[in-house]
Amino acid sequence: MGDMTNSDFYSKNQRNESSHGGEFGCTMEELRSLMELRGTEAVVKIKETYGDTEAICRRLKTSPVEGLPGTAPDLEKRKQIFGQNFIPPKKPKTFLQLVWEALQDVTLIILEIAAIISLGLSFYHPPGESNEGCATAQGGAEDEGEAEAGWIEGAAILLSVICVVLVTAFNDWSKEKQFRGLQSRIEQEQKFTVVRAGQVVQIPVAEIVVGDIAQIKYGDLLPADGLFIQGNDLKIDESSLTGESDQVRKSVDKDPMLLSGTHVMEGSGRMVVTAVGVNSQTGIIFTLLGAGGEEEEKKDKKGKMQDGSADSSQSKAKQQDGAAAMEMQPLKSAEGGDADDKKKANMHKKEKSVLQGKLTKLAVQIGKAGLVMSAITVIILVLYFTVDTFVVNKKPWLTECTPVYVQYFVKFFIIGVTVLVVAVPEGLPLAVTISLAYSVKKMMKDNNLVRHLDACETMGNATAICSDKTGTLTTNRMTVVQAYVGDVHYKEIPDPSSINAKTMELLVNAIAINSAYTTKILPPEKEGALPRQVGNKTECGLLGFVLDLKQDYEPVRSQMPEEKLYKVYTFNSVRKSMSTVIKMPDESFRMYSKGASEIVLKKCCKILSGAGEPRVFRPRDRDEMVKKVIEPMACDGLRTICVAYRDFPSSPEPDWDNENDILNELTCICVVGIEDPVRPEVPEAIRKCQRAGITVRMVTGDNINTARAIAIKCGIIHPGEDFLCLEGKEFNRRIRNEKGEIEQERIDKIWPKLRVLARSSPTDKHTLVKGIIDSTHTEQRQVVAVTGDGTNDGPALKKADVGFAMGIAGTDVAKEASDIILTDDNFSSIVKAVMWGRNVYDSISKFLQFQLTVNVVAVIVAFTGACITQDSPLKAVQMLWVNLIMDTFASLALATEPPTETLLLRKPYGRNKPLISRTMMKNILGHAVYQLTLIFTLLFVGEKMFQIDSGRNAPLHSPPSEHYTIIFNTFVMMQLFNEINARKIHGERNVFDGIFRNPIFCTIVLGTFAIQIVIVQFGGKPFSCSPLQLDQWMWCIFIGLGELVWGQVIATIPTSRLKFLKEAGRLTQKEEIPEEELNEDVEEIDHAERELRRGQILWFRGLNRIQTQIEVVNTFKSGASFQGALRRQSSVTSQSQDVASLSSPSRVSLSNALSSPTSLPPAAAGQG
Repeated sequence: MGDMTNSDFYSKNQRNESSHGGEFGCTMEELRSLMELRGTEAVVKIKETYGDTEAICRRLKTSPVEGLPGTAPDLEKRKQIFGQNFIPPKKPKTFLQLVWEALQDVTLIILEIAAIISLGLSFYHPPGESNEGCATAQGGAEDEGEAEAGWIEGAAILLSVICVVLVTAFNDWSKEKQFRGLQSRIEQEQKFTVVRAGQVVQIPVAEIVVGDIAQIKYGDLLPADGLFIQGNDLKIDESSLTGESDQVRKSVDKDPMLLSGTHVMEGSGRMVVTAVGVNSQTGIIFTLLGAGGEEEEKKDKKGKMQDGSADSSQSKAKQQDGAAAMEMQPLKSAEGGDADDKKKANMHKKEKSVLQGKLTKLAVQIGKAGLVMSAITVIILVLYFTVDTFVVNKKPWLTECTPVYVQYFVKFFIIGVTVLVVAVPEGLPLAVTISLAYSVKKMMKDNNLVRHLDACETMGNATAICSDKTGTLTTNRMTVVQAYVGDVHYKEIPDPSSINAKTMELLVNAIAINSAYTTKILPPEKEGALPRQVGNKTECGLLGFVLDLKQDYEPVRSQMPEEKLYKVYTFNSVRKSMSTVIKMPDESFRMYSKGASEIVLKKCCKILSGAGEPRVFRPRDRDEMVKKVIEPMACDGLRTICVAYRDFPSSPEPDWDNENDILNELTCICVVGIEDPVRPEVPEAIRKCQRAGITVRMVTGDNINTARAIAIKCGIIHPGEDFLCLEGKEFNRRIRNEKGEIEQERIDKIWPKLRVLARSSPTDKHTLVKGIIDSTHTEQRQVVAVTGDGTNDGPALKKADVGFAMGIAGTDVAKEASDIILTDDNFSSIVKAVMWGRNVYDSISKFLQFQLTVNVVAVIVAFTGACITQDSPLKAVQMLWVNLIMDTFASLALATEPPTETLLLRKPYGRNKPLISRTMMKNILGHAVYQLTLIFTLLFVGEKMFQIDSGRNAPLHSPPSEHYTIIFNTFVMMQLFNEINARKIHGERNVFDGIFRNPIFCTIVLGTFAIQIVIVQFGGKPFSCSPLQLDQWMWCIFIGLGELVWGQVIATIPTSRLKFLKEAGRLTQKEEIPEEELNEDVEEIDHAERELRRGQILWFRGLNRIQTQIEVVNTFKSGASFQGALRRQSSVTSQSQDVASLSSPSRVSLSNALSSPTSLPPAAAGQG
């Protein structure tokens, strides 16, 4: 697109500026080729061609300080010449493609073949048909008209197959649509900070144009390519493009190239944007891949490659939901050219979520049973027929009779297949997907943006939550409420006149200069509201302190602009402090420092007295200060920050890289106590968690006293209980052995009682999470959720079973590593997620309870009916209709039950808790007994009860009998009323509780009832139904209503008495795959799949629907997921590099953990 407009411009402007594209001093191609260079090459090229980065800014008509003017015509022109910051999405699968995929289902194919054979035979009238010799053992002559109607059954089967296929395809299609919606929602929320007309503004990533001056800071994901123009201490993780895990230090004179899709790991600065969208480095790779993907698709007829990335059915790894489309988002998953990524993707194939593992296993078991039953049915029918016809009645096999016999065999075969169709729960994957998709949609309203579908269900099993303090449990609105200045501890903001002028000047300068210039306090948006805090909240608190002292920080900043700062040591989790060096007018240097009080005070050797003069500050003074000032502040739940400074002579200039010497011998100016109030709704949310059996632990970088005070306010700890509050150092000392290695046994001694971990580093957080997950200390394996917002929280978020990132305060890197984004940063939203997660689990169980009852009954009826009467009382078409209500409609009805608060009153189900509990087993078998008793009564004595003709032993094409219609109708009525019973799975009495809160359920039950009336009264031959009288209808409904009464009877039987009932669908320990095996044996297939391989692969493709559904989900999660695409490209273009990166283990490091788009943490491998 860009190229075309570019050439148009070129021709128009050739006369005015022959050498330049458009009205700018450089063309898109020049900039594009410039961005392909790295390091010194790039510096040389910039020098030779342009002079310096300033010159490039001039050519692009932008100012490094003021940015673009930001006028609409100028932005439009830039978009036309240089393109937009947007990568067009891959086309979604069409409805027809989805229909074709649904048709691949093996059971359906078998049915289609059977139906076609049956159709063909019904049109074939051999001369032998009139021959009496062929009339088989079963009496009754054929009606003339009926012989012509023989084709109806085949046609009806085909029709019902079409129905099933359309419903499945429609579900997949709407699911895909939902995902795209979700995706674009995630993208629209991605904003970036740029300078326009001297104002710092946040704009959507798609609006960024070439020439924009973008402000980059720690934790950002770069949205476009650019040149570094100014900044400090900037380190970038470029592993997503180069595969190098080491962080790259950027500087104007050595390596100014900043590439889209890379992460800022430290520091801050500004860049001028030089390439956007498809012209940026990541965009170029992407377009290459887009083209490659389509050729692949043509070659690959099976349509497996439709996601244009790794083969969808293989990459069950949860690929980043990033549809590549949207506004450069996919760059997030640009885990680029490295083979490690392929290896990882494979490893993650095994990690099914808990529910998925249990379901696959259950489906395999059910499928096997169904297969056996259907095979036996066919064999018995065929044997009975041949023995009866040729042995007992001694009929010869006449050639002209062959088609008649074949027709019988086809009929038997169809009955067998129907048994299988009913036995295989195709609705299971559907129920899971519907339930998850529905929950995800509703969770958006509860401020949970789910990035990975199964996170939602895992959350229901959570047993522990490790939460940050700042911003999650607290409001993240910092205000200074106490201060220690000039030897006085002020319990509230001091009067400005009481502070010495010298001290005041130092204090204001130290706070104004030694903080990110992007941090500001703006006037409130509404009258009477609080002032707005922009940027780092702690710094906002300090700036607010300056304003409270009736001073102003703006003049100080304008006098000392960011470009003039001599050296900046940015804040990181190791330093726990930030320092800025400036050059004084007399050429000497002054460094301002601020940071955690106990850390900065250790480095102070002087302190400003009341007169504003430095006096000696000895270790014992420090201890006294800690006791008298810092601990009391901390016990009030305040964060303490110490502000200090140090002067250096002009010559010899200090060695700035020797941090230990520089950050020492400071002079303390003041210590302030910052309050961050607890969110009002948090204590209640935490109480709910504890009632629901979830332990909340607080992991914070704050002082232990502050942390303990906040934990008590939140209700995480209650005085008098037996709990542990540890600091990071002490925690590490306790969990490591003499050699300094972490030991699981030692962690097991600590974590059950640990409630607060203070002064913890990101590694401590990761260690704790991993320790709890790997622990075998309790009989249930712990399922851990973690919240995080900083870049350094990435590893812990990835390691956790569910990672929550903060939508407002979170960095891009944290969001990338997370499974769910909390759009309001609020802890109480996590409780909502737990509720939804448990609800998903329960919905699946409700559906299973219903589905399995129908399965058991239908299979037994078809089987015994076929064996005793040579014909299934439920015809193929009827079975398919039952299958449709059981599977599709019921999954819709039961999967969309809204959650209730009662879900939070029970303990979490663990990993080993079976899907089908004893209570459910009792319900399933109990209802099956009721239904079977009634159906068999109707089958064998029904004709006497209703005074009608018996339907048993009817000849091949006889008209439908009222007898069998009553059986079919009663069967469906019982299912309908049992669907209401299935709404409760924990043995509750009131099954109607909250039924009107779920309109979908009511609609479906009534709708099914209406269609059933139509089928019975007007279905005729295709449905093998004959219309019933009103009294017969009343009996059917009455028997159906009996289900509700019977349900109450079953609820009365105590489950504890029924020890003999087995539970099903449990994940056992022995199936867990040890991690070593995982790493060595990448290509291994998971256990359920291995079972599938054993010869029955064809039959079990039906079960494979479960995986297929989940793949479909993944396919558009990966839509054209960038990393998927890159993965293929890496395998083609950079094999040599792959080998290199495979052999270097250092590659699998922090960067890997942060940017890899896989789903669950590697140690969760054994989940089933």
